[in-house]
Amino acid sequence: MAKYIYEHKDWTDFTWLDKVINVVFGEVRLMQGKIIGQMNALGFSAKEEATLTALTLDVVKSSEIEGELLNYDQVRSSIARRLGINTAGLLPSSRHIEGIVEMMLDTTQRHTLPLTEKRLFGWHAALFPTGHSGPYEIETGKYRTGEMQIVSGAMGKEKVHYKAVKPELVKEEMDKFLCWFNNDNTLDPVLKAAIAHFWFIIIHPFDDGNGRIGRAITDMLLARAENSGERFYSMSSQILTERKQYYEVLQKVQHSSGDITEWLDWFLHCLKNAMLSTENTMQKILQKAEFWKLYEDTPLNERQRLIINKLFDGFEGKLQTSKWAKITKTSTDTALRDIKDLIEKGVLQQTNESGRNVNYELTNFKRE
Repeated sequence: MAKYIYEHKDWTDFTWLDKVINVVFGEVRLMQGKIIGQMNALGFSAKEEATLTALTLDVVKSSEIEGELLNYDQVRSSIARRLGINTAGLLPSSRHIEGIVEMMLDTTQRHTLPLTEKRLFGWHAALFPTGHSGPYEIETGKYRTGEMQIVSGAMGKEKVHYKAVKPELVKEEMDKFLCWFNNDNTLDPVLKAAIAHFWFIIIHPFDDGNGRIGRAITDMLLARAENSGERFYSMSSQILTERKQYYEVLQKVQHSSGDITEWLDWFLHCLKNAMLSTENTMQKILQKAEFWKLYEDTPLNERQRLIINKLFDGFEGKLQTSKWAKITKTSTDTALRDIKDLIEKGVLQQTNESGRNVNYELTNFKRE
């Protein structure tokens, strides 16, 4: 069996080949500047909207990587409330979602603060407010005291993908990691984000939640790289898309003797792809900002605002009276009145279908 990277002496003296990563690293840095420039030209409310979208995606997708599906609207509402962003139709969210959001906002909004053991334990406790991960009781708010293996397959036929650092060495390894994290300013923060992610995942210091905390640490360093708590793209969302390669490259590099070129190269390409997909989201945000500017003096009720925002944020299927009534929890008559009012104000128009299949869409704003 090949040695794990942490079994080598001075294993954290990582090395990499600059010539392999220089081009993609340059592209990433250029794109970061471009996105920030575009966002700063957007105006306050559109920037808020972009940050809200990116943070929501980050929380939802980071949990999805672990196989957990969170309610998008609840996550969005929780973030909006905490950031003081006024959006229509705020929903109450569970203690579990509040905990995940709390961790995410602490990493991005307070990205300049040091990363301490106490802070990490606070994040871990927030991720698992009941002390359980699914049906299993786990140690929360402290480093693990048991062995940690990542396995797959049926009982008796398990395949071990990774065996983490021994529990008695976790604190020592984490002290070293935190010391490097807080004191090494020689590295570019984007490269530091890639290394921190890998280093943390290799130690696997907690009973559960290591992936989510590792990705949160990444976001913290990316926020530092941009010198801003505003987030305009979601790394977790992209990792989810490239999940297969993510695990493959981690599995490969965990057996390296210190050269992490392959991991850095993958990470930087993933980050670049995350920023590329943001450009599409940005078009939608611009459209939405344009719309609300156009209708800022038009009196609209909460239900109307809720549905209009939904139409911009990826409404499933077609808008019909019955769907309006269901989403806004009102009668069909009220829904029809709301819709007719919007048609008179020039906000909505009827599509070509007739009879029972009448659908409505936003005027002048085509949904993709």
